[in-house]
Amino acid sequence: MATWVYNFSKTPKKDKAGLKNLLGGKGANLSEMIKIGLPVPPGFTITTEACNEFYKRNRKNPIGLDKQVKSAIKEVEKKIGKKFGDKKNPLLVSVRSGARVSMPGMMDTVLNLGLNDETVLGLAAKTKNETFAYDSYRRFIQMYSNVVLGVDHHNFEDLIENYKLTKGVTLDTDLDAEDWKKLIKDFRDVIKREIKKDFPQDVYQQLWGAVGAVFQSWRNQRAKTYRKLNNIPEEWGTAVNVQSMVFGNMGDDCATGVAFTRNPSTGEKSFYGEYLINAQGEDVVAGIRTPQNITKKARLEAKSDALSMEETMPKVYGQLVQIYKKLEKHYKDMQDIEFTVENKKLWMLQTRSGKRTAKAAIKIAVDMVKENLIKKDEALLRIDPKMLDTLLHPTLDPKAEKDIIAKGLPASPGAASGKITFSADDAETLKSQNQKTILVRLETSPEDIHGMNAAEGILTCRGGMTSHAAVVARGMGKPCVSGSGTIQIDYQSKEFKVGNRVFKEGEIITIDGSSGEVMSGEVKTIKPDISGDFSKIMSWADKTRKMQVRTNAETPLDTKVAREFGAEGIGLCRTEHMFFDEERILYVRQMILSKSKEDRSEALGKILPFQKKDFYEIFSIMKGLPVTIRLLDPPLHEFLPKSEKEISSLASSLGISEKEIKDRISDLHEENPMLGHRGCRLAISYPEIYEMQCEAIFEAVLQCKKEKIKVLPEIMIPLVATGQELEILKELVDSKAKEMSKKYNQKLDYMVGTMIELPRAALNAHDISKHADFFSFGTNDLTQTTLGISRDDAGKFLDDYVDNNIFKIDPFVSIDVNGVGQLVELACKNAKRNKSKIKLGICGEHGGDPDSIMFCQKAGLNYVSCSPYRVPIARLSAAQAKILSKRN
Repeated sequence: MATWVYNFSKTPKKDKAGLKNLLGGKGANLSEMIKIGLPVPPGFTITTEACNEFYKRNRKNPIGLDKQVKSAIKEVEKKIGKKFGDKKNPLLVSVRSGARVSMPGMMDTVLNLGLNDETVLGLAAKTKNETFAYDSYRRFIQMYSNVVLGVDHHNFEDLIENYKLTKGVTLDTDLDAEDWKKLIKDFRDVIKREIKKDFPQDVYQQLWGAVGAVFQSWRNQRAKTYRKLNNIPEEWGTAVNVQSMVFGNMGDDCATGVAFTRNPSTGEKSFYGEYLINAQGEDVVAGIRTPQNITKKARLEAKSDALSMEETMPKVYGQLVQIYKKLEKHYKDMQDIEFTVENKKLWMLQTRSGKRTAKAAIKIAVDMVKENLIKKDEALLRIDPKMLDTLLHPTLDPKAEKDIIAKGLPASPGAASGKITFSADDAETLKSQNQKTILVRLETSPEDIHGMNAAEGILTCRGGMTSHAAVVARGMGKPCVSGSGTIQIDYQSKEFKVGNRVFKEGEIITIDGSSGEVMSGEVKTIKPDISGDFSKIMSWADKTRKMQVRTNAETPLDTKVAREFGAEGIGLCRTEHMFFDEERILYVRQMILSKSKEDRSEALGKILPFQKKDFYEIFSIMKGLPVTIRLLDPPLHEFLPKSEKEISSLASSLGISEKEIKDRISDLHEENPMLGHRGCRLAISYPEIYEMQCEAIFEAVLQCKKEKIKVLPEIMIPLVATGQELEILKELVDSKAKEMSKKYNQKLDYMVGTMIELPRAALNAHDISKHADFFSFGTNDLTQTTLGISRDDAGKFLDDYVDNNIFKIDPFVSIDVNGVGQLVELACKNAKRNKSKIKLGICGEHGGDPDSIMFCQKAGLNYVSCSPYRVPIARLSAAQAKILSKRN
């Protein structure tokens, strides 16, 4: 029969990771604390496997669990000389969750379990403290009724508050045993009214109710949301820890508290925490009473009159200091500890690696290397790369008040406030008047790029984490909240509604792209503070990693930002974004509306100087680092006007009729433009477009050479599906290069490659690689074409797929290893078989995702490329991937 239960002091022989997987973090750490001789109340753990079995059996306990729990209870009874359910000397227990990773506050806890109308009398007599006994009983009834019976906690809190008002007291501790007896009677009346049943008196019925509630809390909404945000798999399950109670609420020589071995906000090496005299654990975290500082130093800094634990319980405080130092030395990490003092005796209830800010994580990691507690590799692994986002963007001041009106997806981190504007043009106009705006759109398109650039932040009603708005905003380092579905925009009235509230153009809102929150009015922000420790961590990461990190950038500003963040080249320069500039869009439209090759070439000739200037500026900033330029990719209709006003204006500028423009728009219309006449297909039909772009690239290269600036352009042909397409277009590039070399009598060094973004291209990599110097995997489109899912529409149903475990995570956020990943690996393998030195990279949004970067390391890619503000994340992730690859 399977073993479902382990005593804290008799755990199986497994490595630390295996033990944590089986017993959860809390259970494994309680066992570890006992092994190193710390005072831990006895108890046992019901395993995570039991939780999974509970769900497999349709929420019924695993076979044999009943007997194993009763046997474990007997062991605890022997150790402490009390009996579960005994009228004279009752054993009371706490029942707590414990997943393998910490999920603070997400699941349920029950304290003081084992109390009933009879055992409360035994507890009162044994402790000679009737008030304590009935205080504990009422706490148990409140907690159990809320967690297990589903009776809302406010029912009980209202009764207590009204009772205190009647009695003329303010604190719970002002109530005595008789008061609690009266309130307990009222509590039971509420329970009977709410659930039509009496509060359970059988202690084993209580225990099974609590165990079942903890198992079920693994799938409550807040736990599901937390798992989704932190990529925690549902199949991990939670353990349940049943531990004998120790009491911090027996009197003034008792206390309870929570502490961190270092400051979790700043990383400073100072003991940090709070405690309460004559209280239980939930009092500290629930804000029922104001906790006091643990150290005298913290009390003085906070200018508090409430004495610290160091002052009220100096002997116990000294023991706690010794223990926290021992724990930090043992775990070699900052610890978050919970403790209780019962009649001047200190008990440790929990230790775990403490949650910390990005700033604190970096400082602690660097300091612990200096203290010889950990090595540099371990320091790099300690920092969650995703947290670095919060260091690189302005963030909301945590002390500021917020009026949250809506929520969406946290598409691009950072916070911004500005006037509501509904059009890209208006955003640009207001920017020229030094006014800050938030661009609010149903969804954005490439022609909104100027407005997105002008706005402080972007808010959309539709779209997901990899929608156009999200991708472009991240590239620009702009905060963005996408897919905020409760917002209803009325473009005509220039307003949006959320419920009953109406927000008009010009009113100020704030968005937080790190949390997805939308707020009314201006909320104060604080600037990022990138410390010397940040640079040190990045330096260690760069010395460790094998893969290079490039950036996706096409403007001088993006390029400079990326270089400052340590980018080692450009992995994707999207030339179409350059076409939307106000000065050149007219010539682009003239080219599209041309009726002959000659007319097209004339219009392209007007665009060429702009393109040359763009490339020259980027080459100059990159100073010899590789620059991958993707030739024109989107379908031509994207560049044409949409509104009647724009059509009329264009007709006037070009001296043609509005009908001609409308006819051309109709000609170019496609039912599915994403799979239509775009990418290399455009160049097969209109080779002069790519010829102009290549000429502009080579002109810029030659100008740089003249100025002794090194340049290494990599010309990328998009949307290739066959070897023949690339062969034809490589010949076009080579022919233009020969022509330019001859004209200027200069040798031109360049590479030609392709973007692998179609399944057929991945499957035919051997054939395509014959004509390619490099492959760059465009995993945004490769994911769309492999899964047959539009990334702009996927937000409507992908959550359902994640909830039903069809996908572990949104495949546009983290690479689909079993589908898209297999295509990437196959393409790499077949390309290398044909050309061992072919350069392989990734330039989709996955290039900035830590889990996807881990996959890229395994697949043997040479580089990843991501938006400028994700470059530090990719540098650290690449280092972590290298370290872990050596261990596996």
